[in-house]
Amino acid sequence: MKMLSFALLVSVSASIAQAETLTLSPTEITEWKAVQARVESRDIVPARARIGGVIEELTISEGDLVTAGQQLGLVKDEKIAFQIAALDAQLAAFSAQLKTAEAEFTRGETLMSQGVVTRQRLTQLSTDVEVTRNQIAATQAQRAGLTQQESEGAVVAPADGRVLTVPVFRGSVIMPGEPLATIGSGGFFLRLAVPERFAGNLQTDAKLRITMATGEAFGRLAKIYPQIDNGRVIADVEVDKLDTAFVNARILVEVPIGTRTALLAPIDAVTSRHGLDFISVEDHNGTAVERTVILGAAQDGDNAGLVEVISGVSAGDKVLRP
Repeated sequence: MKMLSFALLVSVSASIAQAETLTLSPTEITEWKAVQARVESRDIVPARARIGGVIEELTISEGDLVTAGQQLGLVKDEKIAFQIAALDAQLAAFSAQLKTAEAEFTRGETLMSQGVVTRQRLTQLSTDVEVTRNQIAATQAQRAGLTQQESEGAVVAPADGRVLTVPVFRGSVIMPGEPLATIGSGGFFLRLAVPERFAGNLQTDAKLRITMATGEAFGRLAKIYPQIDNGRVIADVEVDKLDTAFVNARILVEVPIGTRTALLAPIDAVTSRHGLDFISVEDHNGTAVERTVILGAAQDGDNAGLVEVISGVSAGDKVLRP
């Protein structure tokens, strides 16, 4: 039995001598606050109707991608067509009057050369021709204005982006200036609200951790708004390859709100048995002692491979690594 005890002691001493030790010391780590952010567009631009009337065509729906200048719908006002037809009739009448006036003027010139009519009468006939021509020009300008107004029934996209809402439908009546659709343009970003007690810890360009459906990603705190809204600080986050299929979708974001000190131990020094976590440390006699510990979150970045130890060990303990 003495020989066996001596052999076990020698074996434990040899394993301690071969194991790598790490002295625990307080380490400064980043404190993270999990908040919900929303996917928002930088600009929300309405595509407005320039004339009133009935929506005859509607070629878009919610979620469609559009480009600037693309026709989204067509508004038709039948009164404009009637007004144009009335002006066409006036132009036909004025054209007939012009032919008659020009014929009378030509005849007057002939009669004047024969001394039958006076110069005053010829001047009056010339004035009739000029008045009729001016009436034709005014009517043509009025018709051009109505034609332009009719062409403004085409509603076009004011900018590139994604269609967010279409509050109208084909066949409905729309008034001048009323939006046919709203378009999110200018790019998409995340907007989050952080409790105001953390306002002093927020820093522009800080790196944020984002949990998306495709996995974990990182973003940058691009802008912090100075006005506090309902006890919360509003901030914008820029993210590469942000999923914009659903605007106003909520995404979990972890924001750095400060630093604190913690004890970090190597993950490979932790063993788990029966639902408990253990770490072997070296006591003052150089003997390996196994302690039950409570672990926190695993670290990343510069502290990758380490895990926070909440209780069970203290600063100055020598942790044994395999």
